[in-house]
Amino acid sequence: MARPRLARPGRARPRRQKMVLGILAAVLVLAVAGSVGLYAYGRSLNGDLKRTDAFSGLSDRPSAAVVGALNVLVLGSDTRDPGITNAEDPARSDTMMLLHVDADHQHAYVISIPRDTWVHVPAAPDGNGDTMAKINAAYAWGGTPLAVKTVEEFTGVRIDHVVLVDFGGFQKVIDAMGGVDLSVDQTITSIFPPYRVFTAGRRHLNGDEALDYVRQRYQYDDGDLTREKHQQQLLAALLDQAAKAGTLTNLGRLDDLLRSVTACLTVDKGFDLVGVSLALRNLRGPDVTYLTSPIAGMDWEGDEAVVLPDQNQAAQLYQAVRQDTVGSYLHGGSGPPNPARIGG
Repeated sequence: MARPRLARPGRARPRRQKMVLGILAAVLVLAVAGSVGLYAYGRSLNGDLKRTDAFSGLSDRPSAAVVGALNVLVLGSDTRDPGITNAEDPARSDTMMLLHVDADHQHAYVISIPRDTWVHVPAAPDGNGDTMAKINAAYAWGGTPLAVKTVEEFTGVRIDHVVLVDFGGFQKVIDAMGGVDLSVDQTITSIFPPYRVFTAGRRHLNGDEALDYVRQRYQYDDGDLTREKHQQQLLAALLDQAAKAGTLTNLGRLDDLLRSVTACLTVDKGFDLVGVSLALRNLRGPDVTYLTSPIAGMDWEGDEAVVLPDQNQAAQLYQAVRQDTVGSYLHGGSGPPNPARIGG
């Protein structure tokens, strides 16, 4: 019997949300601007970050198209996901986002690249790769450098920095905020013990519950696409909750929050938290637009369910990233964003 063709996901309008790195960076810079002594605090946070040689061995890379623009590859994994068995390689990336900050630092775009996107993965040092595969195979085969090389080949965009986020580590952050409010879009039952039921509607969740919810993917027609959306919602809601709780104006609680978040991050060796913060200091929620890399549909490659990129639309989007004209690309020169240009 022929394998059924998977349904094409619907297109979605961009969502303007608070982005975890942008908002935390803005808060840090506001504090630094208020006191020279707090500059040392920012450096202390910078020293707490774990480091990785993200660009080791890379050559023939794309050139930076516009001076002042910033492109950051965000890789998300969940080392505490109960769905990972001992037989599986824990070194995998479940979430991949390209953050582009305009050269004038007045707007940012976060482009989610579904982990099952079917692309060419270049050769890894151990001989793996140089084949078509799901894009998250790059991280499993060659770590951060191969993930960078694969994304640069796919997009033609030069990556300036890399941030790896362990979503499992956000449990302490969420609990420190007294939980988080999330909008559950449909009633589902978790596939992990204790098999919680998440009822549709606005819900207040603690750390365990929130991470359980954003780990779910098999209950949705588009699987990882919905999971990525829920992860973005969690990050945005977490910062909303922090602001409501007065955390951002309480230095003690702010310190706990910032150090909890930095504990979840690994960055490239050249990443400077204070420097990046300066670039992002003017960004607020309405200045950040979330997109999905353009998708042609979902299908099968052998026994693998994959996401097929829309090559034409993707080429246009990433050309706009290289030229720092994403806003014009989305608006068609004027007016509201054009949903026909946005991946679903």
